[in-house]
Amino acid sequence: FLDAFDPGAPGCVVLDIRMPGMSGLELQRELAERAISLPIIILTGHGDVQIAVHAMRAGAVDFIEKPFNNELLLDRVQKAVAQSVDATNARAKQDKFATRMNSLTPREHDVLDLVVTGETNKGVARRLGISEKTVEVHRARVMTKMQAKSLADLVRIVTQWRTLAREIP
Repeated sequence: FLDAFDPGAPGCVVLDIRMPGMSGLELQRELAERAISLPIIILTGHGDVQIAVHAMRAGAVDFIEKPFNNELLLDRVQKAVAQSVDATNARAKQDKFATRMNSLTPREHDVLDLVVTGETNKGVARRLGISEKTVEVHRARVMTKMQAKSLADLVRIVTQWRTLAREIP
């Protein structure tokens, strides 16, 4: 699994605490060390509170004791996969925004930061010590690079990007 895993693909890992070769908790630790952030569901026939707490603190999204109902496992796997799909989509969106943000020059970043706070072109020019015409040129380039159709769209894009950047590890 570790060698064949595609880090860009959404999914879910179902682990048993007692597996041959490597315990479920050891594999969970190995996944974390490799920065593989798939949701993990732990199964066990030998569960206790200490093991469950350890697994959940290490990032497991669920802990199911054997024997279990197949529908229960299927429901939990479906929820975990949906969570993984959402996280994968959010990372892709963040990467797209990051590419746009990284295409800006330092001066365009300066202009962007002031514009999205509501500063006028005249105010931006005064604060940055440049002409209003220069601000207009930078602002137009920012709008193009960020693929914004309006100032409101630009504010939405930047706010969304900053929110995603805080939420995604």
